[in-house]
Amino acid sequence: MKIPLETLNRKELFGSGKIEELKKLLQEHNTKQTLTCLFISKSTLSFAQKRFLEDTFKLPVFDRYMIVIQILRLHATSAEARLQVAMAEIPYLWAQMKDANPSQTRKQGYLFTDTQKHILKTRERKLKQELERIRDHRKLLRNKRKQKNYPVIAVVGYTNAGKTSLIKALTHEQSIQPRDQLFATLDVTAHGGFLPCNLEVIYMDTVGFMSDLPTGLIECFVATLEDAMLADIILHVQDESHRCKEAQRQHVLATLQSLKNSVAVNQEIPPIINVANKIDLTSSRAHLKPSKDMFYVSATERTGLKELSLEIERQILTVTGRRKITMRVQNGGQEVAWLYKNTAVTIVKADSSSAEHLLMTVVIDELAMQQF
Repeated sequence: MKIPLETLNRKELFGSGKIEELKKLLQEHNTKQTLTCLFISKSTLSFAQKRFLEDTFKLPVFDRYMIVIQILRLHATSAEARLQVAMAEIPYLWAQMKDANPSQTRKQGYLFTDTQKHILKTRERKLKQELERIRDHRKLLRNKRKQKNYPVIAVVGYTNAGKTSLIKALTHEQSIQPRDQLFATLDVTAHGGFLPCNLEVIYMDTVGFMSDLPTGLIECFVATLEDAMLADIILHVQDESHRCKEAQRQHVLATLQSLKNSVAVNQEIPPIINVANKIDLTSSRAHLKPSKDMFYVSATERTGLKELSLEIERQILTVTGRRKITMRVQNGGQEVAWLYKNTAVTIVKADSSSAEHLLMTVVIDELAMQQF
C-alpha cells in the first residue's frame, strides 16, 4: 500500500485519518491470515516512530534496515558472516538509543540504562577487533595469491543479479549452488578457473549490493568488499531482465566509487567488464549484440560465455603484463618442463623444420620471461 507523506520526520509518520484506515485494513487481512509484523518501506525509523507504530497497530514494525538484517541473519552460515551481520546491527541500535527521549521512554516503559549502553559499547569494540582480524587474514590470503601470481577477477553486482551462477558457468565448478534469493552470498569465496589461453585465474564471489541502505550497513562488509577493489579486473553482473536495471547499475558503480577511498587509499577502481545476465528472461534477446561496453549472457543457458571469456582474457593479459608468445624449445629438454611449470601452455606442436624441437605457445609474464 502506497501512502503519500508530507514528511518522514513526524513521530506518527501518518495522519490520524490514514492511521484509522490502516487499522481497518490490517483487521481485514487479519481475518484471512494472521499478521506477524508490519513493514514500513523507510530506510530507518526513529525510536519514537517505531514505538508509536507498534503501540498503535499492536504488531512488530520493521523498516528496510531491519528487514535486510533479518535476511542477512538467515544466510549467515560462517562465523565471519555472523560477525559482519552482528556488527551491521550495532549502528542501528545506537541510532535507536540516540533517538529515544528519556522522559518519554520512561513513561512507555522503555529506558536505555548506562549499563545497557556500556554493554553495547563493549560488544561493538569486540566485534571491531574481530573484524579487523578478518581483514588482516584476508590480506594474508591476498599476499599468498600474489606470491602464486594468480590473476584475480572480482564478480560484483546488485543482489540477485546472478553473480554466483555466472561464476559456476565460467569455472564449471559443480559444487557451487546458486540460490534465487536476496543476499544469498555473504562470504567472499574464491573459485579457480581457466581462461581460453589455459591461464589459471581466481574468481571472487562477493556480497550483493542494495540501494537505499545506510552506509553503516555497507561499511560492515568492507572486509569482504576489499577483495573486489584489490582485484585485477571486475565483472559487473547486471540483471538484464529487471525493470530497474539502470538504477541498480548506477548504485553499484556509486558504491564502488565510495569504496575507493574507504577501502584502500589511492586505490583506483580496477577495469570493469559489464555483463548483462539473464537474457533468457527478456523478450528482446535477439537484438542484444555484445560490444566493448556490454556483454550479454545467460549463465543458466551458457549463452554468450565464449565472447565474455575472450574479453576477460584480453583484459587480464593487459592488466597483469602477460603476453602470448611462441617459443622453439628442444623436445624433452628442461625448457619444456620449466614452461609447463611456470607458464600457461596454450599450444604444443612439432617443429616442421626440426624433429628435435617443439613449438610451444605460452602465456608468460615479464618476471618469468627474465627467468627463462
